[in-house]
Amino acid sequence: MTVIGWIQILLFCAIIVALVKPLGGYMTRVFNGERTFLSPILRPVEAGLYRIGGVDEKREQHWLTYTVAMLLFHFGGLVILYALMRFQAVLPFNAMEQSAVAPDLSFNTAVSFITNTNWQNYGGESTLSYLTQMLGLTHQNFLSGATGIAIAVALIRGFARSSARTVGNFWVDVTRTTLYVLLPICVIYSLFLVSQGMPQTLGAYVDATTLEGAKQTIAVGPVASQVAIKMLGTNGGGFFNVNAAHPFENPTALSNFVQMLSIFVIGAALTNVFGRMVGNQRQGWAILAVMGVLFVAGVMVTYWAEASGTSIMHTLGLTGGNMEGKEVRFGIVASALFAVVTTAASCGAVNAMHDSFTALGGMIPLINMQLGELIIGGVGAGLYGMLLFVVLAIFVAGLMVGRTPEYVGKKIEAREVKMAMLAILILPLMYLGWTSVAVVLPSAVASIANAGPHGFTEVLYAYTSATGNNGSAFGGLTGNTLFYNLTLACSMLVGRFFMIVPAMALAGALAQKKSIPPSAGSLPTTGGLFVGLVVGVILIVGGLTFFPALALGPVVEHLAMTANTLF
Repeated sequence: MTVIGWIQILLFCAIIVALVKPLGGYMTRVFNGERTFLSPILRPVEAGLYRIGGVDEKREQHWLTYTVAMLLFHFGGLVILYALMRFQAVLPFNAMEQSAVAPDLSFNTAVSFITNTNWQNYGGESTLSYLTQMLGLTHQNFLSGATGIAIAVALIRGFARSSARTVGNFWVDVTRTTLYVLLPICVIYSLFLVSQGMPQTLGAYVDATTLEGAKQTIAVGPVASQVAIKMLGTNGGGFFNVNAAHPFENPTALSNFVQMLSIFVIGAALTNVFGRMVGNQRQGWAILAVMGVLFVAGVMVTYWAEASGTSIMHTLGLTGGNMEGKEVRFGIVASALFAVVTTAASCGAVNAMHDSFTALGGMIPLINMQLGELIIGGVGAGLYGMLLFVVLAIFVAGLMVGRTPEYVGKKIEAREVKMAMLAILILPLMYLGWTSVAVVLPSAVASIANAGPHGFTEVLYAYTSATGNNGSAFGGLTGNTLFYNLTLACSMLVGRFFMIVPAMALAGALAQKKSIPPSAGSLPTTGGLFVGLVVGVILIVGGLTFFPALALGPVVEHLAMTANTLF
């Protein structure tokens, strides 16, 4: 570990914190329907879209209507994206004449992109046409990201409103998020990426002659526009197979740093939106502090593990740390930071291969996802995931002191706790259930590249990534088989929508409650005690649920590594 490395990490954290308040204030005005500096340009477009879609922007929806609209919206997206991949061979903008994608892979990919997961059992440059990449994947990156933000805002309204039956209008929230937040930033962001050397073209792949005289085909395409929203919307699906490790998808150290910032910025700013909408910005800072504690702890462990290397490296006199699977233009600190950022934020983009990390270095990204997409998390999803744990923590605190638990003026009662627990417990069912099946089914075991605990971690990571809607791959697992395509798709659907539905039910229940002023017996929810309580509940729930599985994978692999046994 180096001073320069820690400076990079501190600079990253400082910039994120500095952006939270201004972006949070802007998004609050957008979601409240207030005028912004973009309104003169975008308001006519917004009104026109409502007229075309037959949407009354002043008519709000009950939580159940809101949820049904969201589910139907994504079902339509699933059908369209599946059809695009199945018929891409006869559709335009197919410069390299890519053939139709197989049915099971098409289904897996369509589910992946509508759930904001972007798990990729394919190589983008060798499988998909430009039309599929743009109209299918990039389009869904916007819509799935916008949906996550809309759900978070609906839950915030549940906490903020009193004796209300509605939580907003799904169509209005998605439209405003896309028009006023995601699209403007992505236009500027794409131009920046092009300036760094990222391709943005509809031309065919380029044939080049190497210095040895061999012929090489260099894949290009509309890359910058997809990378901008894949990072900002915490989608993570790369245009190229190796994702952000590819020099055309992440050309420079500056592009790498900006991409990490864009992964975190909206998720962090939404905590400020929460504070503003409930009338106390300190509530938002407290939630961000919980996220920050967990994030910094993860970065410290991962950076230390990768900078320390392995005992065998020390025996051989190799003291520069573990550079296996990392790009030399980024080095250990930028690779370790990127790995923690992308798994904390449920993005899934990678600039280094996690399969090549040390056992402990690879364990932290796995833990980040297993905790439930709440350390910043996917755009929107991180906030509502964290609020579910806040409800649970407040309930535990109420039991400890013998009082009815309260949070931002709302009593937390049996229904709210049941909804929070339902959403939290459905995730490990997918992580652990499918992993247990895959490690005993011969056809699934055949896809594992490594023996022993490392191979087990490959499978556990895959189902954790899919269920957590992260999409990053540990590597080493051949996932493009019928079994993995279908079971991973199941995990993605459950991880996304079986968490959203209880969260929306919670929003509806809270909105109907009356707000009550704090009393002498209320637990303060803006200080260090509250932050520590929530962190403790998250770690206890995560430890009790996942430690046995982690012990079979990265923990035992680390112990074996200290005895110079590698897998």
